[in-house]
Amino acid sequence: MPRERGKSELCEVRDSEIHGRGVYATQDIPEATLIIEYVGELIDKEESARRCVKQCELAEKSGDGAVFIFSLDETRDIDGNFAWNTARLINHSCDPNCQAWIEGERIFIYSRRPVAKGEELTFDYGFDISCYADHPCRCGKPGCVGYIVSLSQRDELRERLIVAADLWMLEGETKTG
Repeated sequence: MPRERGKSELCEVRDSEIHGRGVYATQDIPEATLIIEYVGELIDKEESARRCVKQCELAEKSGDGAVFIFSLDETRDIDGNFAWNTARLINHSCDPNCQAWIEGERIFIYSRRPVAKGEELTFDYGFDISCYADHPCRCGKPGCVGYIVSLSQRDELRERLIVAADLWMLEGETKTG
């Protein structure tokens, strides 16, 4: 039963300085330790898209910004929007202490480095740059570009943001000059 797999003695839920609620280490966790499984309902991409839109609409109304769909592979996702899925509350960071590993039809959260008791657990959500504006980042880490995008796309986003800022400055000069 997924309910038992969605909990772990290594972590607990508390208020987060990053965003809403977060997941924190209840003890020191060594590097490469399996912390918790991300559990939920296995769904196809069509159902995933429908639920994502619905979760986004609810998130906009509440101001929460939380969507719990986790991409599993090219055809399936896991909808982790269940209270017993503690891992759904792990926040994104541009300098994460954890990473998600997909093993078959299951997703596990492992520590990337030693994690101190009381430290908030984070992983890189790896969102695509195509919808970056929909996903502001609140991690506050050095090197954060202000939006949740995959590490491989952060340099490209920095370039896009510089170009956009330059265009904005030019428009301002045109209007005032």
